[in-house]
Amino acid sequence: QVQLVESGGGLVQPGGSLRLSCAASETIFSFNNMGWYRQAPGKQRELVAAISSGGSRNYADSVKGRFTISRDNAKNTVYLQMNSLKPEDTAVYYCNAQRIATMGVYWGQGTQVTVSS
Repeated sequence: QVQLVESGGGLVQPGGSLRLSCAASETIFSFNNMGWYRQAPGKQRELVAAISSGGSRNYADSVKGRFTISRDNAKNTVYLQMNSLKPEDTAVYYCNAQRIATMGVYWGQGTQVTVSS
């Protein structure tokens, strides 16, 4: 059973930064794509950023230029560096991993990010 464990959430003031981490129980080479999603109260879960096994990245328009997704294959960990945070970034952030061959989709338990003064 694949496990994804997020960490790094918390309370930060507008304009501040946070780095989220997602540690996988298996080598992240085995996943075709890994990414971060978020869900704010009363809203649908949305893609924030994703990175493929080949290193291609894509971002939601709302976070381009502020967030950066990266991966450390040796540590089986994916990161989301979030800068210039805004109140509208407040949400529960979920790590996601996908294996195309087996149609496997895996989720972490989520970590709360609150941006408020």
